[in-house]
Amino acid sequence: MMKPLLKIDDVHKDFRKKDQLIQILKGVSLQILPGESLAIIGPSGAGKSTLLNIMGTLEPPSKGKVFFNEEDVFQMDEKGLNKIRNLEIGFVFQFHHLLFEFNAQENVSIPAMIAGQDKRESADRASIILEKMGLEDRIYHRVGELSGGEQQRVAIARALIMEPKLLLADEPTGNLDKATGDEIIKLLIELNNEKGLALIIVTHNIELAERLSRKLLLIDGNFV
Repeated sequence: MMKPLLKIDDVHKDFRKKDQLIQILKGVSLQILPGESLAIIGPSGAGKSTLLNIMGTLEPPSKGKVFFNEEDVFQMDEKGLNKIRNLEIGFVFQFHHLLFEFNAQENVSIPAMIAGQDKRESADRASIILEKMGLEDRIYHRVGELSGGEQQRVAIARALIMEPKLLLADEPTGNLDKATGDEIIKLLIELNNEKGLALIIVTHNIELAERLSRKLLLIDGNFV
């Protein structure tokens, strides 16, 4: 039987605002297998982005456990967590979080350079993946010279340069027009099918959700 790549067990997330305890997640459990694709849908404020951040080890749960390759990630030290974030998990955010003072190649190279790889080798790998994203004419363009769809492709390229096992995407088509959004959807599906990359997407885009192998609805801090 295939072992889960990611497993979350009874995850809660609370925030305290003055004297008020705000419960964002209320005992969420989930597992995803290697190569699987999952859409998490639900209304704004349901806790979708918070859950994605916890799955990606960007923030700890208030209660519960997160396992990646059967390792309890929040029992690791910061060095171990950074290694997982850099090598095993790719992130694509709605607002890209690209560095506008750098060009596309430099943005994509950053994870490889953080991992200690040679600068020239990192740049070459970045160029190759940008070409595969259809951005061969934009490799040396600064972020501000790119369209929204091109910026999202650069963000996806950056997420993939270390060949992660899991790609997490938060509303990847949220700020794009329909035609550009459809191109990004097609690209993500191809990556899942061709590379066996496990894919978890938080989205309001029902068309995108329908094309993934599983859908889960998050309402008021839990799956229904």
